[in-house]
Amino acid sequence: MRFDLTDLKLILHIAEAGTITSGASRSHMSLASASARVRAMEDMLGMPLMTRAKQGVQLTAPGHTLLHHARTVLSQMERMRDDLGEYGRGLKGHVRILCNTAALSEHVPAAIEGFLAAHPRISIEFEERSSQDIVDAVRMRTCDLGIVADSVDLSGLQTLPFRPDRLTLVVPRSHVLAGRRSVALAELIDFDFVGLVEGSALQAHLAAHARRDGRQFHYRVRLRNFDALCRMVELGIGIGIVPEAAAIRCAKTMKIRRIALSDPWAARKLVVCMRQLDELPAYVGELVAQLVAGSQVPPSKLGARP
Repeated sequence: MRFDLTDLKLILHIAEAGTITSGASRSHMSLASASARVRAMEDMLGMPLMTRAKQGVQLTAPGHTLLHHARTVLSQMERMRDDLGEYGRGLKGHVRILCNTAALSEHVPAAIEGFLAAHPRISIEFEERSSQDIVDAVRMRTCDLGIVADSVDLSGLQTLPFRPDRLTLVVPRSHVLAGRRSVALAELIDFDFVGLVEGSALQAHLAAHARRDGRQFHYRVRLRNFDALCRMVELGIGIGIVPEAAAIRCAKTMKIRRIALSDPWAARKLVVCMRQLDELPAYVGELVAQLVAGSQVPPSKLGARP
């Protein structure tokens, strides 16, 4: 039984994309070529690797087993290239990081600035996801690192503290709630809200907590970033819930007040999560050290390879 790296990359791309067509595109091959390779692998195994449907493909049990080994082999190849790259100048590394809304918008850009300046041949790909989706992706090896709220199940993953991420309410200075020091989410549901666009990880998180009380938010406006959200709050369009870091920053230039949310889930912390760090390329360890530097994590805790 023989599989080459092209086969393994194709299986990985199909699993990530959900269709053979998109997997073939990511692998830079035609649909016919990709389909032929999948059939050849299935013929060698004597069993199907995936089931086909109009909506896409689903991996079978053997398909999931092959996917697991494909990720392991490709990760090891990346690590080998990284180690050998120390003997030449041609290596270009790539790191894929999934982040929740607060991490990506408020903390990550400043945290990686020094790393990118020191490593001009390393590229970083970021994508916003909910914290639960991120830890699932880390476990499935579809990303290198995740930055998530510590409220999700992180069992089986190595974690390091990143930044505090308390959620807070922002209201116009003239709002009826402006004099309050703290407020619970249950008291807010009947107010008009300003929020982020649908698909935002933070909005999904807040909606989930509202649903637990059998309620839902009423949004007057939905926007793409915290600055625009807070500007609409300043104009009296509605109230909003944002990370405390964003609220403090926007309150310096806008006529808004921030009010603590008393719900226990609002006092979150962000953590960097990963599989064992020593399984990843050395430059990823350097990136992790840069990310957690603001949390004063002792170097001995990073587990990075020399």
